[in-house]
Order: sequence, then structure tokens, then C-alpha cells
Amino acid sequence: MCGRFARAGNAHELQLAFDFAEVPDPSAPADPRSRPPLEELEPDYNICPGKPVHAVLGTPPNEAARGVPPGPRSLATFRWGLIPSWAKDADVGFKMINARGETAAEKPAFRAALAHRRCLLPADAYYEWQLLPDAAPGTAEPGTSPSTDPGHKRRKASAKKKPFSVSYPGGEPLALAGLFERWRDPDAPEGDPAAWVWSCTVVTTQATGGLEDIHERMPVVVPRREWAAWLDPASGLADVQRVMASTPVGAFAVREVSTAVNSIKNNGPELLEPPAPAAAGGDGTLF
Repeated sequence: MCGRFARAGNAHELQLAFDFAEVPDPSAPADPRSRPPLEELEPDYNICPGKPVHAVLGTPPNEAARGVPPGPRSLATFRWGLIPSWAKDADVGFKMINARGETAAEKPAFRAALAHRRCLLPADAYYEWQLLPDAAPGTAEPGTSPSTDPGHKRRKASAKKKPFSVSYPGGEPLALAGLFERWRDPDAPEGDPAAWVWSCTVVTTQATGGLEDIHERMPVVVPRREWAAWLDPASGLADVQRVMASTPVGAFAVREVSTAVNSIKNNGPELLEPPAPAAAGGDGTLF
């Protein structure tokens, strides 16, 4: 799964990293029904569900029909935790921070977004936790997900958690595969811009390449060569599935980090630093 990540880059830095046109003025008026908002976000090293996140969008379908090439085109701000258009309230988004890539095409909450509304979610790193069972000191086992492990809560409650960060060693942002939706709050009055909520989810897949020793799931990270295919509204299911199988695990740096990241109350670049030597489980680097 992916339940926490870090992002420090501002809108201009993301524009350069993803090579799209000039970022529009966030204060410029826009119709919230037809276009997601753009906010300048402060650096956040402990992004949790419900927070605003930046997303890179591709060529809109109407422009693609006129022959505009696919690929990164603009930046938007979404709430993390997808709210389906048919949801009765926004709280359902906290249960939909991740979409399993293997089943997203079949699930009512995700299938339309997978087909038509894909985005890239920039992250300096994402965090994952390995379990240290209280009953077996000195051992470690991978974390699991509630949807696949009936004993998830019991195992989590009877173990300490060792956090790791996953990033590119050169510092370029990870492009997490995302899906997005637009939802109208039925309790908001007509004309209220806040009535329209744009939200997103992170697509996940089975962990591989050693990451499965930390957690059974990992976010799909889209390599640069596949950005255009993922964002292209004309891409079919076969192309989308190919992208979901292309995470460049071998290119990642995986490091143990301080347990300070375990609490969402903590924030700052120090969360990406290795733990103090006495607390570390090794040299701080796995790969």
C-alpha cells in the first residue's frame, strides 16, 4: 500500500521536472466544475490521507482529439483519498487512498477513472513500514494490507514498526501512478466553489525487487518513458496494464528512516534522514 509520502518541490520545480508549459497563476479564477484547482503547497514531508497534493495532468481529451501530443501538460491540486462521483459524503475518500492495480478496472469506484482520468503524483519519496513482532525479538516481517490479510490488525498491534523511505537516489521526483475524480458535495449550496471536490488515489501493485521484504504492496511508479502513455486519454487497457507493470524497482534507493515519521504530527526534511545509530537496524541502506 501507500499511506504516506513526502513532497518538497514547488509548482515551478515540478514544471521543470515534468517538462510542461508554464504553470498558471494559482490565484487566477477558474471554474471548479470543469477544471481542478491549483494551489501553491508548502513542502510536506509527511503527507497523509486527506491532505492536498500536487498532480500532473496530461493532454485533455478535447485537445487530444485535435492532435495535441500526449504527455505532461499541467499541474493541479487534489485531495488525497478518491471520492467517487456517487458518494454520499467525502469521508469515503479515507478508505480509497489506494487502488489495487490488479482489480481497478473492475471496481465501481475506480474503473471509470482508470479508463479516463489518470494522473501522476510527484513524490520525493514514499514511506513504508516493516513489522518487528513482539513475540519474536530480532526478527522482521513484511507489512500487509487489510484487504489481503485477515490478521492484519492483530499482527500490526503486536509488533513495532520500522519505517523506510523509497526514492530515486539522484533526487528526481517519483511519478506515482494516480487516478482522480470530481465530486459535488450535495450539502453545499449552489454557486459555492467549495461544493466541487477533486480527489485522487495512488495505484498500487504487488511489491517486488526486495521491497516485498518491507511490505507486500508498493505504489506503481511510472518511469519517464511511460509518462505519455499513462496520461494519454486514448491509451487502452492493455497500455495501462503495461505501465502498471513497469515500476523501475531496480533504480530505487531504500533507506531506513527515523521512527519520527510514524506520527503525522511530525514534519520536516529530517524525517528522510536515517535514524540515530543506536536505533538503526543496520547501515541505513538496503539497496
